[in-house]
Amino acid sequence: MINFPQFFRRFLFLLSLVFSITACDNSPKDEVKTLVGEALGTSYQIKYFSENEIELEKSLDSIFNHINTSMSTYWPTSDISKINKGDTTVRVDKDFRKVFQLSQKIHQESNGYFDPTVGMLVNAYGFGPEKQLKELDVEVLDSLMEFVGLDKMRLSDEGRLLKDDDRIYLDFNAIAKGYTVDVIANLLDEKGVRNYLVELGGELVAKGINLEKAGSWLVAIDDPMQDARKRDLQTVLALENRALATSGNYRKFRLDSTSGAKYVHTINPITGLAERTNLLSSSVLAENCGLADGYATAFMALGYEKAKEMLGQLNNVDVYFVYAAEDGEVKVYATDGFKQVLRE
Repeated sequence: MINFPQFFRRFLFLLSLVFSITACDNSPKDEVKTLVGEALGTSYQIKYFSENEIELEKSLDSIFNHINTSMSTYWPTSDISKINKGDTTVRVDKDFRKVFQLSQKIHQESNGYFDPTVGMLVNAYGFGPEKQLKELDVEVLDSLMEFVGLDKMRLSDEGRLLKDDDRIYLDFNAIAKGYTVDVIANLLDEKGVRNYLVELGGELVAKGINLEKAGSWLVAIDDPMQDARKRDLQTVLALENRALATSGNYRKFRLDSTSGAKYVHTINPITGLAERTNLLSSSVLAENCGLADGYATAFMALGYEKAKEMLGQLNNVDVYFVYAAEDGEVKVYATDGFKQVLRE
């Protein structure tokens, strides 16, 4: 089983699949189908409605195997692993190309705070598949920063990844899971399925409605301050035709001994340092899950104030931020679009 590491100390936000009572037309011909399993080092659940029997298991296995073969840093023979080892002969597939281009988009929009080349730093801090460096002083960080920067990489027309330095390490783990959800959603679209919920490790796409309960798909976000031994819900969302991703490392928050303020550590790709940030979790609604996944990570790296500034430049993106105020209180910020889908 391949385990995609959690970029910037990310932790999965398990989502409850509950249902609303919104009225709608219900076709008795459509029967509910549910698929559950494990892939990419996490679990998945797919719920859909169809009047016909659809063979999905083999297609799903093929998708997961393809994503691993293309983009898993845990597979030594994957395309991305070969590229990270300096192999310049690899010609990447269309999914790799799409993820790379999506990463470039978010990298530019976040002014570099979303950066898949930060993988060398992730490894150095002991968060990735490589061994942690024993000594990580300023001199070592400066040398590592020479290999950080997505603008130091580009794709040729024939699909070869060109790097300014062969030692630059690429890591798509902050966006590949969300992108995989989109690939599965596209598969269901191609099969003619109009109502479904696809969830992989907490990232999801909700399409249409839940015909079984005659209403929107309802999912719940965990309370960031809950006790690790039990589960409390932060809020519930009613979703139709939107993607949701959540990023955060709130379970590892610390208290400032002087002010009592809560904060977490996240790797800053601009400085290379594991810095304090007051943003405890970032939930993002977007048009597709790849974007939502990438934005959620970018916001965590930016911190609360800078994340709000970036948000002001984006279209069709809504957020639910849980952050620690200067007085130590945990507060919530939600955009109007996010408030519209909140349910008690």
